[in-house]
Amino acid sequence: MRTDMYRIAIVLWALLLLSVQSVAASVSPSATIFVYHRFGDQRYPSTNVEITVFEAQLDYLKKNHFHVLTAGEIARRLKADEALPERCVALTVDDAYRSFLTGAMPLLRRYGYPVTLFVNTAAVGAGSYLTWDELRELHAEGVEIGNHSSTHPYFVSKENMTLEQWHEWARADLVEAQQQCQQELGDRPALLAYPYGEYSPELMDLAAALDFDAAFAQQSGPVGPTSARYALPRFPMGGAYATLNGFRSKLMMRPLPVEVLSPQSPLIAQQNDPPELLFRLDCADVAISTLKCYVQGQDQPAIEVVDKEKGVYRVRALGPLAGRRNKYTLTAQSRDSRYWYWFSQLWIHP
Repeated sequence: MRTDMYRIAIVLWALLLLSVQSVAASVSPSATIFVYHRFGDQRYPSTNVEITVFEAQLDYLKKNHFHVLTAGEIARRLKADEALPERCVALTVDDAYRSFLTGAMPLLRRYGYPVTLFVNTAAVGAGSYLTWDELRELHAEGVEIGNHSSTHPYFVSKENMTLEQWHEWARADLVEAQQQCQQELGDRPALLAYPYGEYSPELMDLAAALDFDAAFAQQSGPVGPTSARYALPRFPMGGAYATLNGFRSKLMMRPLPVEVLSPQSPLIAQQNDPPELLFRLDCADVAISTLKCYVQGQDQPAIEVVDKEKGVYRVRALGPLAGRRNKYTLTAQSRDSRYWYWFSQLWIHP
C-alpha cells in the first residue's frame, strides 16, 4: 500500500513539475532594470534612496537567487537575439554623484553585484560629482561606465534650430562625452542613457548611428525581446518609489508585448494634448479583460478595440497631460493570473 502511494506521489510530482515548466516556457524571459541617482542624500528626496532600503533590496535579490547582470550584458543579448536568464536584473545609476561611491559601492562590493554607471562628463569633478581619478578606480574595479551625454541637456527641445543644426549639436555633445571617456578611462562606452529619460525618433536614430549597443530612458517597465533597443525602459528608484515593497513588485512584472502603431514620437504639441495611443497587442498570454491604462493625476481612460482580430487598440487620456513628462501605463494579467504585464508610453511637452 505504501509503495503504491509512493508511486502515485512521484507521478503527481512529475506532472506538477512538467506543468510549471510548461508555464515558465510560455513566458519569454525578461529583465528588470532599475535606475538610481543618489544614495543616502536626503537633500534631494525625489532622486534619493536610503542606504538601508538599498541594502534590503540587494539582500532580497541575493536571497531569492536573481541573476544580476550589467546593462551592457542585457543589451548584448538583446542585440544578438539571445535569451535572457529567468529572474534577470540590472542595476544602473545616472549622473555619477559622490554618494554612489560612498553609499552604494560598499554594499555592491559586499554582495558581489555588477553595476552600470552613466556619466555626464562635463560635470565630472564639480560639486558633488565624482572625479576622473575616482571613476578610473571604479572602472578598474569592474564598474561598467556608460555615456550620459557631456552637458546633460534637454536633447528633445529644438528651439531656434533647424533639424540639421540640432543634429550637429546633439551629435557633438554625445561624441564629446565618448572622447572624454576614451581619454580618461581608455574605453568608449557602448551604452547611452538619455538625460532626463527623454528621447525622440531623431535621437534614437543618432544613438544607432553612433554605434551604441543600446540606449536607456526612464519610462517604467521591464525589458523583453519586443522592447525598442534605443528606448529601453527602466524602473526609477527614488523618492516615494524607492522602497523594498515597490522594488519587489517591479521584479514580478513582465513586459507587455505592445507594438506602438502611432504616434511615432513621444513629443506632443498643445493641439494634440491629450495624445491618442494606437497599439497592437500580442494577446496570446494576456487576459484582455484585465487590460487597463493609468495616467498620472487622472482617472483611468477607456481602452477601445479597433480591430479585435488583429489585436489593435487605442486609448486617450481624459484631459491634457500634466508636467513636462507624463506617460500612459498599460497593465494586464496573464491568462493564468500568475503574472502581471507592464508597458509605459512616455509623453513629453518639449
